[in-house]
Amino acid sequence: MPSAFFVVRAIVTDASKRAAFDRWYETEHLPDAVKAFGVAKAWRYWSLDDPSLHQAMYQFDDETKLAAMLKGDALKRLTADFNRDWPDVTRTRETLVLAQEFAT
Repeated sequence: MPSAFFVVRAIVTDASKRAAFDRWYETEHLPDAVKAFGVAKAWRYWSLDDPSLHQAMYQFDDETKLAAMLKGDALKRLTADFNRDWPDVTRTRETLVLAQEFAT
């Protein structure tokens, strides 16, 4: 089965809070999420076009493992932590399945 991905897009509109958000995500949230979700890989990005846009992506072995995570307590706990620490940061989520991988 192909890999599946969980993508979280966050908008940090207050520029004065971006450095603190970046540190928190790097040192707390991303390591916690990787462990709680049981994934081997995760990435974070800041948009070059919109400096308020932060995106995190978590790679799951397959859709079944992603679906189980979405129904589990780990996501609820991490969401509550995020809401507590960053109540003004809005987020959207997306789930993806790998359609093709191409390398030269």
